[in-house]
Amino acid sequence: MQGFRLGSLFGFEIRVDLSWLLIFFLILWTLTVNLFPLNYPGLSGSTYLVMGITGTILFFVSLVLHELSHSLVAKTKGIPVEGITLFAFGGVSRTRMDAETPGDEFQIAGVGPLTSLGLAGLFGLISYVGQGAGWSVVVTGIAAYLAWINIVLAVFNLLPGFPLDGGRLFRATLWKFTNNIKKATRIASIGGRLLGFGLITWGFLQLFSPVPDFIGGLWLIVIGWFLNNAAESSYQDLVVRSMLEGLRVREVATLNPETVPASLTLQELMDGYFFNRSYQSFPVMENDRPIGLVTLNQVKQIPRDEWNRRTVKNIMLPVGMGITVELGDKMTQVVEKMRNARSQRLLVTNNGNLQGIISATDLANTLQRQREFGEDIPQPTDFTEQLSNNFRQETKV
Repeated sequence: MQGFRLGSLFGFEIRVDLSWLLIFFLILWTLTVNLFPLNYPGLSGSTYLVMGITGTILFFVSLVLHELSHSLVAKTKGIPVEGITLFAFGGVSRTRMDAETPGDEFQIAGVGPLTSLGLAGLFGLISYVGQGAGWSVVVTGIAAYLAWINIVLAVFNLLPGFPLDGGRLFRATLWKFTNNIKKATRIASIGGRLLGFGLITWGFLQLFSPVPDFIGGLWLIVIGWFLNNAAESSYQDLVVRSMLEGLRVREVATLNPETVPASLTLQELMDGYFFNRSYQSFPVMENDRPIGLVTLNQVKQIPRDEWNRRTVKNIMLPVGMGITVELGDKMTQVVEKMRNARSQRLLVTNNGNLQGIISATDLANTLQRQREFGEDIPQPTDFTEQLSNNFRQETKV
């Protein structure tokens, strides 16, 4: 989830995934057309619109504060936090590593629901005081809604399904008693999947009940499906992280890769390299130093009638865009950098000299070898192939 940057708060970058926009307008429509007119009849359409916009924005502010509490506690535990991303079904704190102890995990997970309950109490107090003081129903109505939705947010997150906060609390407890984070995560993930299937079943029951609730039923089905997938992918992510622990770039990268000169035209690049090789990218050299990376996708974006006029240097990704790593870098950090790289490949350097190239295929091959020697890679899917497909941008010319 990348999306676009909204700003920063307490040093944490706030990003918004594009899927969030759909939910934003859906909640806005629900508040403006349904909830507020039903509970506070007799107001003008413009008043309902203002209430809807304000309530929707403050709801997502509540989500940010919920995730911010996770991030602040994680930071105090020495866990690097890149930022917070809002997406279709809430938000997530983007951390570079997991908690190192079950106690840290318990505190990081538990602070989120407590924050939501605190916000519910604050908004409930505003609504209560406002009604007694004769404040406008616009203020008290929005506050009452925010109190209710934050209670719902806290209760939902406390459900024992990983990766919800309740599932993380459950995992921390299992981790404490088993002293095995992988086993604890596997059990907690099963709980998350069971909860997801339960929500999906409940949704279908609502759809086909004597008095069907189509909107509520569809919401439950979608949320259950999302939770089921999130539980599985979270466990897979942990397994990959644990397998990468201790690995360095030199153990995964392809060393001494074939390179291309920066002065080549794109036509020469295609005729002499891409058409005659199985590679999807090449390091670009100038004066015996790596200056960038060129990929087949980049060439494909250039019209063919310009291939004789454009050079590799014109279209490459320069090393200044953060596409280099060192031989001794930890793979747990490199994999995150690889995910964010536009090329989804990285150059391996040492004191500015090219040593190799690392791609998702290299990573997938390393994980496959570990799997063949007994490592616990999730089934039934071929996870290494799935991981490779997540990174690679396969193209045909």
